[in-house]
Amino acid sequence: MSKAIQEESVVSVRHWTDDLFSFSTTRDPAFRFLNGQFTMIGLTVENKPLLRAYSMTSANYEDHLEFFSIKVQNGPLTSRLQHIREGDRLLVSQKPTGTLVQDSLIPGRNLYLFSTGTGIAPFCSIIKDPEVYERFEKIVLVHGCRRVADLAYGELVVAQTLDHELIGEIVRPKLLYYPTTTREAYRNTGRITDLVEAGKLFEDLGVTSLDQAHDRVMLCGSPMMLTDCVEMLKQRGFEEGSQSKPAQFVIEKAFVEK
Repeated sequence: MSKAIQEESVVSVRHWTDDLFSFSTTRDPAFRFLNGQFTMIGLTVENKPLLRAYSMTSANYEDHLEFFSIKVQNGPLTSRLQHIREGDRLLVSQKPTGTLVQDSLIPGRNLYLFSTGTGIAPFCSIIKDPEVYERFEKIVLVHGCRRVADLAYGELVVAQTLDHELIGEIVRPKLLYYPTTTREAYRNTGRITDLVEAGKLFEDLGVTSLDQAHDRVMLCGSPMMLTDCVEMLKQRGFEEGSQSKPAQFVIEKAFVEK
């Protein structure tokens, strides 16, 4: 096997719904990544590596790797991956990449993390990063899902981050969490773009509306959400950034198996 791909041992698996599960693995001490990046992970199938892109939900200082996944019953990888158990072996590429890193954004006041479904994964890593709280006054994590049960993983990660013994003190005054559903009644309902355009998101959180002069945005989620949010941001004067040319928003197009 290539040195660029290491075998890790599955440490834990938790099934949240019939469609969603999370799992953690051991971590090679030599594996380095930036919070918000993804890597290729997978299984050996017919003596060949079968890999797909997954964002790390764990922070880059944690001694394990954690991932959040959908279950696709006929998916080449997830149809198999959803059956992993503690002790199983998982392939992990040692070459992380991705655009959802802080250096892709120019300095600003507030950082908005807009996600749908398992698109919250890279943001689970970012909200655990002490540096992001030094760079921005507020971190606003918005997570849109169809059903209330689909929010459970993100809710747990946010709660654990707020209560973290080392970083909780700097997180609590700055992290704003806004979960919303589209197909079930909940305390917040509606699509992200509708909540932004109507101003309800900002009214509920007690913050000012999106301003390209001060606010920065990261996007990760369904293709439709990405398309709609990019159009909305560009209409407001936001420009897309990259590590070579930082700007006001960034988008992650490579994501877990569709």
